[in-house]
Amino acid sequence: MTFKSFSTILATTALVAFAAPGFAQDKTGLNMDEAATGQPGGVAQFDMAQGLYALSLTNKDALLALTAAKLAAGVQMTDVEREGEQKPADGVTEEADVADAPADAAMMLASAREFAAGDETLLGLIEDIEAEGARGRIGGASRQLSRLPAGAIDVWKIPFYGNSYAEIGISGDGDAPLSVIVTDENGNRVSCPARVYDKFYCDFVPRWNGYFNVSVMNQGSKRNSYYLLTN
Repeated sequence: MTFKSFSTILATTALVAFAAPGFAQDKTGLNMDEAATGQPGGVAQFDMAQGLYALSLTNKDALLALTAAKLAAGVQMTDVEREGEQKPADGVTEEADVADAPADAAMMLASAREFAAGDETLLGLIEDIEAEGARGRIGGASRQLSRLPAGAIDVWKIPFYGNSYAEIGISGDGDAPLSVIVTDENGNRVSCPARVYDKFYCDFVPRWNGYFNVSVMNQGSKRNSYYLLTN
């Protein structure tokens, strides 16, 4: 065998080896590696903040509201435009909504001030968080605001990389319950924890690069303005 022919064989072998994973990858079944795990990021942190804030409102607890605000303020959000469509509902009479957007850090701090009732220690902590501003934020959370009428459905198409940790979150304004379903490009449903009224969080690791559909339905009689969050 000549050196030239041997070199040709090596080059051909390398080309086949490089291309093989793309052709051989099985993209049937559920696009989810059920054994894989990852490190929760900004979407999980913001979801935790929303849960604590809801609890603070129930108990009128300044410290809980303060903690929620600190968590929410610690997430660096990037506003994006996602691919999706909204399917309106027929024959639904919508009541006037109350909120215009989900709670943010500023709203949480305002509630903390109200619940503090002049407590100097708590007020000092609130001022510390306000002064801290954007310092210490973690990255990796993209956000889109959607105003979903009563009975309507949003369907979002979101790409995720294979073998990479994926996070999806829904944070509503509290005016109506939201139902959320996540499916892969083959129509298989991704197993996610149950949502809490209009709050939802799901994390998983896809097996391959692909699109996921996130369907959000307003099950109430008022409009819900919610954030779709991804990492």
